[in-house]
Amino acid sequence: MTLRQKEEIVKKKFKILKNWEEKYEYLIDLGKKLSNKSTNFRSEDKLIHGCQSKVWLKAKSNGSRIFFEADSDALLPRGMAALMIQVYSGLFPFEIIYSNAHFIYEIGFQTFLSPIRANGMFLFLKKIKFYAIALNSKISVSLRGRI
Repeated sequence: MTLRQKEEIVKKKFKILKNWEEKYEYLIDLGKKLSNKSTNFRSEDKLIHGCQSKVWLKAKSNGSRIFFEADSDALLPRGMAALMIQVYSGLFPFEIIYSNAHFIYEIGFQTFLSPIRANGMFLFLKKIKFYAIALNSKISVSLRGRI
């Protein structure tokens, strides 16, 4: 599935949700479903600094695609992380690097989240892009070595 397709699914889901309470419940449910099989990545280098709650993000590659795992010590940020993973995990790094993340505005996060929580969402996105840039560089170096 492409990034645009994933974003459209999220936008349609949030359009169905009638009020802020339903949106919060949906995010919390997403967070509860987030796999916590490997919390061993709760380390300082995976911590997203600047978030109100503690949020960790781990990236791994499978060939030329990037996959993410996340965890948080709070329900709402855990749900926000789950949503971002749903959108960005499994993509090619260049898709993430060049994404504009307008879907975040289109679903209204900046209006129903507190400014601190909304900032945390953008810090999470920044860390996702950081990992994508790192993997993209690694892929580029690998390809240059083959030429």
